[in-house]
Amino acid sequence: MTTSAYRYMARAFQETLGEEGSDRRHERLLTWRREHTVTRLAHPTRLDRARALGFRAKGGYVVVRVRVRRGGQRKRAIIAGRRPKHKGILRMTLAKSLQRIAEERAAKHYPNLEVLNSYWVGEDGKQKFFEIILVDPVHPEIVTDPQISWIAAPNQKGRAYRGLTSAGRAGRGLRWKGTGAERFRPSRAANRRPTRRTQMKVIP
Repeated sequence: MTTSAYRYMARAFQETLGEEGSDRRHERLLTWRREHTVTRLAHPTRLDRARALGFRAKGGYVVVRVRVRRGGQRKRAIIAGRRPKHKGILRMTLAKSLQRIAEERAAKHYPNLEVLNSYWVGEDGKQKFFEIILVDPVHPEIVTDPQISWIAAPNQKGRAYRGLTSAGRAGRGLRWKGTGAERFRPSRAANRRPTRRTQMKVIP
């Protein structure tokens, strides 16, 4: 069985994550830190991963790299004396993943594009880097392509903000099925809303 070119690309990227590729990895991260928070790229860093998530090298597709600070929320310490566990400044972790935050920042930077998907490309002690695949829903090559034209539908607007991407669905618990996941569909907010029966007034 022959090995595809994308398999070699994936293997080459994995080699940069080990001890032998530490020099190349540090040089790459050093360059990325000096760039803007949202940087547009000429081509994906991980072409195999981008292709698997829907990227195509044609008009209407845009790839950007987004830098996100690692860790939880930064809360200012209060002046009044309290135990650290009662100050409310430690372990303030967001329910939203850093990958979802990166997708929302890319969508905010390019309001005329829609987020198709994203993937991890690197991290250091302070920051994480993700590459976001954006699609122009009104581009002629996108509208006429039956494989991606669905993104031009009105119900796909603001996909990153509504948790419709792969990372968004994972954060909403939609990767789970069966026992224990009954209250995740259609959404957790919908399951918290009172039903019609509970809203009805009982007349004695």
